[in-house]
Amino acid sequence: MPRREQGVAGVWCPEDTQLHPPLDARVAALAAEQHGVASVTQLLELGMSRTAIHVRVRNGRLHRLHRGVYAVGHEALTLHAQFMAAVLASGPAAALGYRSGGALWTIMTWEDTHLIEVIVARGAGRSRPGLHIHCARKLDSRDVTRRHGIPVTTPARTLLDLADVLTDKGLRRAVRQAQALHLTNVRQIADVLTRSNGRRGASRLAALIADGPAPTRSELEDLVLGVILEGGLRKPQINRRLGRVYPDLRWPEQRLTVECDSATWHDGKLAQEDDAERQARLEAGGERVLRVTWEQALQHPEQTIARLVAAGAPYTGTRP
Repeated sequence: MPRREQGVAGVWCPEDTQLHPPLDARVAALAAEQHGVASVTQLLELGMSRTAIHVRVRNGRLHRLHRGVYAVGHEALTLHAQFMAAVLASGPAAALGYRSGGALWTIMTWEDTHLIEVIVARGAGRSRPGLHIHCARKLDSRDVTRRHGIPVTTPARTLLDLADVLTDKGLRRAVRQAQALHLTNVRQIADVLTRSNGRRGASRLAALIADGPAPTRSELEDLVLGVILEGGLRKPQINRRLGRVYPDLRWPEQRLTVECDSATWHDGKLAQEDDAERQARLEAGGERVLRVTWEQALQHPEQTIARLVAAGAPYTGTRP
């Protein structure tokens, strides 16, 4: 006679537990690999009937997140669990992408106001409440990988998609962060661009990597760089070696260096002595050195541009 499944009233389970782990143990093992979530398809493949699924939902052992996707055991979801659930809800060929992909790769900050964004090949998915589904003309297998077990677009492909939706400043920061974390490089980004098929953000991304730019090393450096570019000045070299020093930002023809003074790194006695030595070395080599602080860049950008211009910083073409 078939045995009643443990802990589920009214549901019969014919499996032999001496040959196979109990069903709920298999479900728990799957959920542990997927940040605590599972799809109906996966539960059925493990041998759970639809009736057993409904019973577990009523008993609070499964919690519906999306149509066909459940949290196993509890509803306290991490961001990774939310990402995984979104991908599972969008079909077997789906991958996390855009801002959500950028957050998973830690090249941009996640905002709770954002919808989770998933990419599917055109015709392979449909809209889901609470999700933003992007239908790509083609989702090349070379552009999809896994991070923390979650299917996601590669860093290079993520940057291409972000180029469609971010501001110039946001995209510049994402590119430099991806490079600084050694997640991608110019060659990989260029490879994705060759397969971009006329994407509207492709030219913006291509312009950013045209000179193989080094990544900025801090948010302040990126802020100052943004002030420089938005002020119509020519893009400086970034953290490029000059003798024994790596100037933050520099125009070599003008022999003009910008050092970015963050209170986090420059307030201590040793840091100040290091700054003084760096500046002395630069000036001894014929450089003019301007120091820019958070307050100057953030609250007085026009004044900062005027200081740089007075020191010889070059405009791009015609002055704005």
